[in-house]
Amino acid sequence: MFKELKKLNNQIEFFHVSDKEFSSFGRVIENLDTAGIIEAAKKIPNPESGSLYQPSIENFETLKIASDIRNEFFGSLPTQIGYCFGHNNFLNGAEWHASSEINVAVTPLVLILGHIWDIENGIIDSSKFKAFYLPAGTVAEVYSTSLHFCPCEVSEAGFGCVVGLPAGTNTDLEIQCENKLLFRKNKWLIAHMDNKALINKGVVAGITGENFEIKY
Repeated sequence: MFKELKKLNNQIEFFHVSDKEFSSFGRVIENLDTAGIIEAAKKIPNPESGSLYQPSIENFETLKIASDIRNEFFGSLPTQIGYCFGHNNFLNGAEWHASSEINVAVTPLVLILGHIWDIENGIIDSSKFKAFYLPAGTVAEVYSTSLHFCPCEVSEAGFGCVVGLPAGTNTDLEIQCENKLLFRKNKWLIAHMDNKALINKGVVAGITGENFEIKY
């Protein structure tokens, strides 16, 4: 699948998550038993269109992998294990956190990633982003300095990605903040200039260039 996707998506630098190019964005985790959480995630049906994100899913958080993620990657801090799933093909925007994010690929998927240091005066060109293919079952730590957003599907069935983060991340802000990029708790966000839906929600337009579409 990777070789075919790479051929179809020569509009963007396209890599496998095991390639050395991923090393500045994150790392692949080998020692987590994902069977139980993948089985639980597959019971959640994808929407017919669009994508959904649930920051915290109780059934996920009672599994052993949840405590492993909490202790190994977040230093025993309170942690949420959620799910991003559905349908998406586009870059569309970029978010980042003041922490790493743990992703478990329930299905094969593609992450489009950039570096926070390439944002200048609130703007980054999409040419700075790279695409990475994750086979089903892959666990990846995405560093806090990595720009990321909704995963992209590689089949009509859609995508599913378990997401581990510090508790409260991506939930509604309870304060007024001068930093217009802070969109949710521990979530800074910019939209692609073409993504009117996000911009209309108050997200700052900060990505120029092509709004990359992952084809399959």
